[in-house]
Amino acid sequence: MSVKLRLDTASVTRLVLAKVGHAQRGEPLQVSRSLHEVPEEDQEKLTGIFLKPFKNLIAHRFTHHASLDQHEMNSCAKSVFANPERFLQRGIEIAQRLHAKSNHPNIKSGDLCIAHMKEIHIEGELVQGILILKSESVTPFLTITAKGEDLEITTIEGIHPEKIDKGCLIVDYWPNKGYYVLTFDRAGADARFWSRDFLGVEAVPDAAFLTNAYAKMAVSFLEENKPADEESPPWETAQAARDALDFFEDRERFDLQDFEQAVLKNPDRIEAFQEHRARMEQEQGQPLETSFEISKKDLVKAKKRISAVLKLDTGVEIHVKPGTAEDNADPMLERGYDDKKGMKYIKVYYHRDLSASDGPPPAPATAAAAS
Repeated sequence: MSVKLRLDTASVTRLVLAKVGHAQRGEPLQVSRSLHEVPEEDQEKLTGIFLKPFKNLIAHRFTHHASLDQHEMNSCAKSVFANPERFLQRGIEIAQRLHAKSNHPNIKSGDLCIAHMKEIHIEGELVQGILILKSESVTPFLTITAKGEDLEITTIEGIHPEKIDKGCLIVDYWPNKGYYVLTFDRAGADARFWSRDFLGVEAVPDAAFLTNAYAKMAVSFLEENKPADEESPPWETAQAARDALDFFEDRERFDLQDFEQAVLKNPDRIEAFQEHRARMEQEQGQPLETSFEISKKDLVKAKKRISAVLKLDTGVEIHVKPGTAEDNADPMLERGYDDKKGMKYIKVYYHRDLSASDGPPPAPATAAAAS
């Protein structure tokens, strides 16, 4: 069952700030020597900026192969929640851990903000939280100010609220299970430094996570194993992916064996999917349950991510939205070969150019894209 979390009641109260360099390149760590108390009049605006990236994220928790008592981040959080007066020292320890872990060549130096939060609403309780944000780039800002009777323009560099690179919110909930943790990394799923090396978290295997994981797995498997025939259009694969997700749509619970028999059917495809699943589990760092309650909300999101794109060697891309080419009939597309140019072509039929300004719909026309 999903946890009910509300962040609109939360407030950022105190900050520990740091500049984290790259340890292997000899770049130093600079940490604030005292807490920055956020004035009450600034708390609402700052909290809104800090929490904006934490929407629609999969829940995580701290994990350790031996015991959570040996997990540094878990211990820091436990100490702060037990005694908030330790926040400065524990914030410094968090910054030191991040600096020590910053040893991969691709890791960038950046600004770190560690915030103590109050009144996070989770499952009917108001609890504390620790927020960690890292920004690895600065953005130039223009400011026009009055100078005497004239105006002047100045430039400053700062952190753009929309471009915070990495973040983590530790909520004082599930203390015996590794806490409730939300995290993001704009570097993408392939960058495991933030979630594994620094935070040491794993996804909570709830309905939302498992529905997302298996939906993505089914789509990526079908895309990787599409027919080798170059004449097979990508919307056929997209339709196959939607058909696979219809299996989720028709059921309240997912069962892996039922999915393999109903969707994949062929023993060779079932074996290939099992190998694909094993690779996905290795990349995620945790095994996936084979039976779980399906989250319909996350299933809808998964369907929206399916796209059919035909990329041609001339630089042209044709995007076909779901439902446009029903039953693989491609009614709006016509393929052919131009003997004079010695090239294939695709003719696209349409009624109206939706990118044009409003006006009466033009007469039916055609547009061609050469490949």
